[in-house]
Amino acid sequence: MLNPWRLRLLSLLESLGTVRAVAETLHLSASTVSQQLAVLESETRATLLERNGRRVQLTRQGSLLARRGREILDSMAEAEVELRMLGDEPIGTVRVGAFQSAIHPLAVPAVARLAASHPHLQVELVESEPHESGPALRTGDLDVIITTTDYVEFPWGRDLEIVPLGTDPVVLVLPRAHPLARRRAVDLAACADETWTGDRTGSYMAELTLRLCRQAGFEPRTVSRFSNYLLQLGEVEAGRAVTLLPALAVPADRAVATCELTTPVHRNVTIVVRGGTAPRAAVDAVVTALCDHPEIPALTSPAADPG
Repeated sequence: MLNPWRLRLLSLLESLGTVRAVAETLHLSASTVSQQLAVLESETRATLLERNGRRVQLTRQGSLLARRGREILDSMAEAEVELRMLGDEPIGTVRVGAFQSAIHPLAVPAVARLAASHPHLQVELVESEPHESGPALRTGDLDVIITTTDYVEFPWGRDLEIVPLGTDPVVLVLPRAHPLARRRAVDLAACADETWTGDRTGSYMAELTLRLCRQAGFEPRTVSRFSNYLLQLGEVEAGRAVTLLPALAVPADRAVATCELTTPVHRNVTIVVRGGTAPRAAVDAVVTALCDHPEIPALTSPAADPG
């Protein structure tokens, strides 16, 4: 039976080149490394090393076993991760997609808490807007998404599990000096002659803005489009445009005014994961951390589960 630890020594020798380097890497003596490699030769009944002056180098048999040894060790590590993932300890990598305005108030604090509570769990955070994140979840490119199920163009089927987080009102964002900025609520028809900034064509917010403006009786005259909501806010601050944004996307320190709409509109903010009956400790840990968020003023109590 091959010993995994001795296979690691042989693989390191091929990578590092000298017994001394292997010994220093593992905090062992050179003689200990040499003795263990000799045992490995005995176990395999093969000549794995040959002397070249004062150094040793791998034979063809030794190089073959070193390469195979790395494959064996990698497979063992993967098997260990899979077994632990099927158990109770969250471990491995979970890819989380979140729309832009949820990254800093929701996702980043959750990732920080997970780093402290589950050190073997790695979270990869990806900006992914609602029109992108649903398909990425289904294809396996993402494991957890923060999105809105109000994006009706995506089919929310029974293969997905939906966890409501809360509702986020859509607000009209105006320059502070704008005549409408003093109102608590604004009828969108009053903005028919404004210039607009918005999200990319085809995105959730671009489609929502177009639909709401058309319901108010006009086509918005859009002069700029940015996937970054901070750039949209910059256009409003400069007095060049108005826009519609979810309240989560408007930090309190920006020099803009926000008004409710006379016909209130909100988006349902949700966590979505792929369904399945297999235990998934890592994904469940991420979902729990996202649900355990501190009070966020813009996010009200969860709406009814649309799933």
